Amino acid sequence: MFARLAATAALCCLPVLAGAQGAAVAFGQVQSDRSLPVEVTADNLSVNQADNTALFTGGVVIAQGSTRLSAPRVQVVYLADQSGIESLQASGGVTLVSGDDAAEAARADYNITTGMIELRGDVLLVQGDNAITGETVLVDTGAGTARVSGRVRTVLQPGATE
Repeated sequence: MFARLAATAALCCLPVLAGAQGAAVAFGQVQSDRSLPVEVTADNLSVNQADNTALFTGGVVIAQGSTRLSAPRVQVVYLADQSGIESLQASGGVTLVSGDDAAEAARADYNITTGMIELRGDVLLVQGDNAITGETVLVDTGAGTARVSGRVRTVLQPGATE
């Protein structure tokens, strides 16, 4: 993974108002198209028809358009009629990448229908040389935005003057 994405030592400014209550940031360079197919690759797959779930383990990578999510374990919950995917729950250390933006967290829940991804647990969000940390990040893949909350931290570096 990203070696803790250059750690929090590289915390710089994001185009946000960061505070203890939360911060809004852009995430991903383009809006994600939720109608695109979701591709999942993994080392193992277990399917449970009784509860409409599938469990992927071992090097799981999930792709939809320009968005990639990777984790050691991902449970897929299918719609009741099994016509599509309702949600994904990733755990064991999650990396989410969209364009040049990346985030790491302990776990992530992705609601395919709404396009909302909730990253929880020691979240690190990186955009180029800039980084911000918090306990929770809620990513709206349709709008290309994210909201960071729970002891948000960023270090603002003044721009260089010529």
